[in-house]
Amino acid sequence: MEYAENILGTIGNTPLVKMNKLTEGIDALVLAKYETFNPGNSVKDRMAVKMIEDAEAAGLLKPGGTIIEGTSGNTGMGLALAAIVKGYKMICVMADKQSKEKIDILRAVGSEVVVCPTDVAPDDPQSYYSTSKRLSEETPNSWYVNQYDNLSNTKAHYESTGPEIWRQTDGKVTHFVVGVGTGGTISGVGKYLKEQNPNVKIWGVDTYGSVFKKYHETGEFDEKEIYPYVTEGIGEDILPKNVDFDIIDGFTKVTDKDAAIYTQRLAKEEGMFLGNSAGAAIKGLLQLKEHFKKDDVVVILFHDHGSRYVGKMFNDDWMRKMGYIE
Repeated sequence: MEYAENILGTIGNTPLVKMNKLTEGIDALVLAKYETFNPGNSVKDRMAVKMIEDAEAAGLLKPGGTIIEGTSGNTGMGLALAAIVKGYKMICVMADKQSKEKIDILRAVGSEVVVCPTDVAPDDPQSYYSTSKRLSEETPNSWYVNQYDNLSNTKAHYESTGPEIWRQTDGKVTHFVVGVGTGGTISGVGKYLKEQNPNVKIWGVDTYGSVFKKYHETGEFDEKEIYPYVTEGIGEDILPKNVDFDIIDGFTKVTDKDAAIYTQRLAKEEGMFLGNSAGAAIKGLLQLKEHFKKDDVVVILFHDHGSRYVGKMFNDDWMRKMGYIE
């Protein structure tokens, strides 16, 4: 008989799917690493379980404890599923720009959700970074995950996502393209792939309002680059320890409007019902197309599922209100 011991046993080994319509102008083979097949419908399930297991091993997370994390939704979902299986409580702290669906889904799986304002500095007491830390100090027997600086995040992708991509492409992958938020996916996958073949190019997709692209190119953390943006799950106003800039070959920035429009196009033209960061990622890949040659194998990673964005990018009233469609 073939079965998993619990839902966490179904994480990983997600398929690679060829892109067709949206990549017609690209000679290279473009393959999507389709992470919505994870049980929490996102790539974040991988690192959520890894961070919990490493915290348990280090004695930071004890039986009956409370897990506390600032999340844009997907890491919270992965942590929540693991918390259910392992018997922990879960408190998710979120910024108010995240979709209502994400908040509702986290509550549906038994998490307590605390919502904070988006438009404040990271060190502001109201920010979701500061609130997460404060709650972990006030809550007995709790563990603050801190996915941004917790290097188990990168390690999860070095140990699982990277080797899967190498194996699934028979070692023929030449480029890896992915949206960058905490940095764990790009850094873990990038490190593994470059160890197998130093010529593999690693491209990050950033958003306007985020510091990554300029910092990578100049080494300057420019606060003038920081302003509120709509795209969910990528970009930062801080430099997470998980972002290994030495592994990344370059960044391209995608506008909020393009990210939203391409999120819809993935669904309507490829049958890929995906999240907002997937729209940004495929638009970013198209912006990089002059880097790809005929025999190249380009892998793009799609983080999460369209169900999280039904009230936003998949709602034409919202799209019109934002000025993204006529």
